[in-house]
Amino acid sequence: MNIEARKIEFIQEFLKLQSEETISKLEKILKKEKDTSDERLFRPMTIDKLNKRIDKSESDFKNNRFKTSSELLAKYE
Repeated sequence: MNIEARKIEFIQEFLKLQSEETISKLEKILKKEKDTSDERLFRPMTIDKLNKRIDKSESDFKNNRFKTSSELLAKYE
């Protein structure tokens, strides 16, 4: 059974539930899983990487490799 079929089957069974307690438990599981998956996607930047980005940004600014906010806004108007 593929993932889409499993989701549909799960939703159909979920819609049949009458117990508010069971629904609450499933909501908590879903929220916890979502929070965990969001944490796995987020990787904080290391201090070394942050410092390298700052150095590059300062170098770009000194060498006139940047766009002003007005230039950026004009691009999307």
